[in-house]
Amino acid sequence: MKAITITYNGNPPITVSAGTLIRDIVPSVDTNGLPVLGVIANNMVLSLNETLNTDTTLTTLTLADEQGWTIYRASLSFLLAKAAHELFPTCECRVRNSIGPGLYCTVGWPSLAEQDIAVNVQKLKVAMAEMVQHDLPITYDIVSYEGAVNCFRETQQTDKLNLLEHRNPPTVCMTCCGEFRDLSQTSLVPRTGLLKLFDLVPQAEGFVLNVPSTSSPNELKPLSPYERLFDVYREHIAWGKIVGITTVGQLNQAILERRASDFVQTIEALHERKLAQIADRIVNQQPRVKLVLLAGPSSAGKTTTAKRLITHLRVSGLNPLLISTDNYFLGDELNPKDDQGNLDYEHIEAMDLPRLNSDLSRLMKGEAVKMRSFNFKTKSGFDQDQYTRLFPNGIIVMEGIHSLNPRLTADVPREEKFLIYLNTLTQLGIDSSNRISTNDTRIIRRLVRDYQQRNRSALQTLRLWKSVARGEQRWIYPFQNLADAVFNSALDYELAVLKPFASPLLNQVKSWDPEYIEARRLSGMLHNFSALSPNVVPSDSILRETIGNSILEY
Repeated sequence: MKAITITYNGNPPITVSAGTLIRDIVPSVDTNGLPVLGVIANNMVLSLNETLNTDTTLTTLTLADEQGWTIYRASLSFLLAKAAHELFPTCECRVRNSIGPGLYCTVGWPSLAEQDIAVNVQKLKVAMAEMVQHDLPITYDIVSYEGAVNCFRETQQTDKLNLLEHRNPPTVCMTCCGEFRDLSQTSLVPRTGLLKLFDLVPQAEGFVLNVPSTSSPNELKPLSPYERLFDVYREHIAWGKIVGITTVGQLNQAILERRASDFVQTIEALHERKLAQIADRIVNQQPRVKLVLLAGPSSAGKTTTAKRLITHLRVSGLNPLLISTDNYFLGDELNPKDDQGNLDYEHIEAMDLPRLNSDLSRLMKGEAVKMRSFNFKTKSGFDQDQYTRLFPNGIIVMEGIHSLNPRLTADVPREEKFLIYLNTLTQLGIDSSNRISTNDTRIIRRLVRDYQQRNRSALQTLRLWKSVARGEQRWIYPFQNLADAVFNSALDYELAVLKPFASPLLNQVKSWDPEYIEARRLSGMLHNFSALSPNVVPSDSILRETIGNSILEY
């Protein structure tokens, strides 16, 4: 056998035979006392069940690591799918959206009373706990394409069949535990005994699969209140059932049958209806709203949403004035710095808060104001030459990451403000047990937009994303529950459109780049989609902010 050299966690190299299992090399427990769940091998996340065939540098992963946490949560989703398939074989169990570190899930039970849902959730929890106690092996099996199709047809797993319908590989990798089979989408733990810490908490019409966080890997923290998000989930799930496209396989079939344009128009009409409803609420609110604030994470579509909302406010008889918070940056000399001494552009004190509040207050009193602007080349602010004032029935619309933070507009009374939070919660799933995260949707949007409009490579965007995500955790998410309305900017067809744009960009990230792990993961997710022509995207769609050719001015 060929000899290969393995180094893990900085220990001295060892020599083993090619084909050696990773689990036979790395320890079962890391130095922090946590179970090893998987590894990073030559910049790829791998299961402990994988074999090594080349010289490799390994880093072990636990629940304290982002990639280890991802393995843990995905493995629990697989365990849930197995339990649900065995207990309720005729009811689809769907992993929907994230709730903190956990996942909101539903099962297609007939209409049940709240107490009956709780009973069924408890049955699932007990079944999963028994599988953990029995420490069942989770393995991989390479089967023929025909064998995979026959397997999923016999077990009536139509969501897997729908995905395979639009592929033709000679073999298919399946994840196995006992008699249960699933399509392999990501790395999982090698045995169920590693999944001891979890809970199923009844919530709304389903339940939350609660898991530990990377910051507290040894404990389950109580769920935070997310009632407003659950309202959005319910609405979008119900809408998905109406249009009949709830998985990527179904979307791919619609693209193949040239039915996707109708789906696109329906989704865009839903956006228009929601914006019209929000505009009506703003117009009818008493006391009268003077300032509309839109906030949301990166690439949630804040700019386009603000512009489209302005159109609806005009239809309702108001005269909106759009203000960009970007014009109130202080500049590099006064900008706060992070713990590493780098300029922190996400910090709220990167904004000239006194000047912003002064301009807003004066405008609302009817005064003419020379508004502030910012030159991003010189990194300096300046006063505009012309005066700006509100017209009769005027209303100010402002978007930015800090818009829900009370400090941004502290001088404006709360009753005169209307706060809108944007998210990207798609009801579309890869299949029943593999969701499309809001984070993935936004990263793909950002990758394409940065390249199209800023000539920024995928590698550069991925390197910046961690800083962006840290800023969101600190400056956006803590304030989302203050919103008066939530607008879901997700477009269930968008990743099919973005795939031909994003895939070549992700392929430029190479194995020696630390961002290769993320690039490979995103490429794998996009592999599930059939491509959809951008010609179907309306000219005022939020997606045009990403791919270009919008009729709106930016």
